[in-house]
Amino acid sequence: MADVQVADAETFTFQAEINQLLSLIINTFYSNKEIFLRELISNSSDALDKIRFESLTDKSKLDAQPELFIRLVPDKVNKTLSIIDSGIGMTKADLVNNLGTIARSGTKEFMEALHSGVSDVSMIGQFGVGFYSAYLVAEKVIVTTKHNDDEQYIWESQAGGSFTVTRDVNGEPLGRGTKITLFLKEDQLEYLEERRIKDLVKKHSEFISYPIYLWTEKTTEKEISDDDEEPRKKRKEQLRKLMRTRRKKQRKKKIKESLTNDWEEHLAVKHFSVQGQLEFKAILFVPKRAPFDLFDTSKKMNNLKLYVRRVFIMDNCEELIPEYLGFIKGVVDSDDLPLNISREMLQQNKILKVIRKNLVKKCIKMFNEIAENKEDYTKLYEAFSKNLKLGIHEDSQNRAKLADLLRYHSTKSGEDLTSLKDYVTRMKEGQKDIYYITGESKKAVENSPFLERLKKKGYEVLFMVDAIDEYAVGQLKEYDGKKLVSATKEGLKLDDETEEEKHKREEKKKSFENLCKTIKDILGDRIEKVVVSDRIVDSPCCLVTGEYGWTANMERIMKGQALRDNSMGSLDDPNTFAARINRMLKLGLIIDEDETAGEDADMPALEDDGAEESKMEEVD
Repeated sequence: MADVQVADAETFTFQAEINQLLSLIINTFYSNKEIFLRELISNSSDALDKIRFESLTDKSKLDAQPELFIRLVPDKVNKTLSIIDSGIGMTKADLVNNLGTIARSGTKEFMEALHSGVSDVSMIGQFGVGFYSAYLVAEKVIVTTKHNDDEQYIWESQAGGSFTVTRDVNGEPLGRGTKITLFLKEDQLEYLEERRIKDLVKKHSEFISYPIYLWTEKTTEKEISDDDEEPRKKRKEQLRKLMRTRRKKQRKKKIKESLTNDWEEHLAVKHFSVQGQLEFKAILFVPKRAPFDLFDTSKKMNNLKLYVRRVFIMDNCEELIPEYLGFIKGVVDSDDLPLNISREMLQQNKILKVIRKNLVKKCIKMFNEIAENKEDYTKLYEAFSKNLKLGIHEDSQNRAKLADLLRYHSTKSGEDLTSLKDYVTRMKEGQKDIYYITGESKKAVENSPFLERLKKKGYEVLFMVDAIDEYAVGQLKEYDGKKLVSATKEGLKLDDETEEEKHKREEKKKSFENLCKTIKDILGDRIEKVVVSDRIVDSPCCLVTGEYGWTANMERIMKGQALRDNSMGSLDDPNTFAARINRMLKLGLIIDEDETAGEDADMPALEDDGAEESKMEEVD
């Protein structure tokens, strides 16, 4: 019979700060107790990183245990959950210093932050005190560890103010690494369930660099003969290999499915890393179509998942990317952010602001790459043009770059969309401004009276028929040094007028001063003024808005907001309706078409500028 050796247990007292921390953890009700597994797996991953780093210069460091792994072993009989790794392990001194004092931990800083009110228990991983999160779910913790430079030791504590350290002389040899055994509280036994553990590992630790094995119980019936002498060790090794293969297959499958959960292949993808003073990696996807709830303000954005050192932190990080790029999906992994970071800290974190700036920059670059393929960019623009225009309105820093991505129909583009860059290349010699018109639809604006003079002069006019165009162009104002000028506002000036034409226009203006005054007197306060117009050719008059006021289209949009009465509806073709009204007036005044054709040269059009402009413009 072998001799049983018993090592003497040494008792140590926790330092005051750790005692306070443990008391807080044990006695405070905290709903998000599940973070304990994330913290302990992260610690195991760090230990594995350390031994792998040492093995680069000395391969013999791995001799005691060549395989690098993390194992999770739930034991429902003893109500324990064990986290085992083959990392660097701890010496006796490490156990005393790391798990009992503040010599090499951030416990002191954590407690100071806690007392100052800027932190709570959810911040436990930020200061390197993640090990103590075990007491969120456990009433007792036993740590068995083996370092290459020391013997195997056992650390044990019920968090009652002290802990013991004992040399492990009879336990199962680890070879190298650490085994943390949690004796779970009665109300925390859910963490012994296979499904619960798998969900937590998938949620928080899916991209840890080392394989994570979960021991599970399987009941099978098998007939064996009495002379079946297969060695137990061989069966265990076969089981390990089977679990390892299965785990690798599961990891590959999970990574592929968990990034976007989209049923359709992406339109574009960009995988990149940023290095220097700040380091992070990211993979971004552009979907082919917009979700039905893209602009649902009640729904939180959760397309970008934030990881810190491959540990999942959150998937609704609004500070990571601006709202207009909320359709972008992907993963961001930072080495510089604290492992557990609150939303309040995210809002103030300078590192996150740098990450956000880089993500926006990469997204715009990806859009420009998509634009090189006309078919792909058509899909992108149909799905997300409103997002790009929202970016023009909100993102002043990237406004010029986003303007290159805008596309519009125009008087010269036919069925195709044209960019502002292409518009500039087609500008007439001497043309200084970019002309545009806003309206409800392409059909409503392409034959507008406001375009008559511009068309006659050969100027191209952009059709901005999306409601958000009104907001975007109000912020853009110019492109490539050329001012964007509305065809429906006051102040439209064409630069190609000769001195003789200017003189002739001034003479006509004087000759019709009395008529303008009479119309103004009749309409009163409903308009601001009546002037002779040079912007229309065939139509007798049009109603324009002030240079710095709302367009009629903008007023229509604002009237269509919530709580407004939209029962009257809008005309499909206001220009045709206006032409019919003009024809009825001519019939009523007994004016022949031939007469008016001969008098057009001497009878200039009238232009009203007033408060009721929108009502008239909608029926031009």
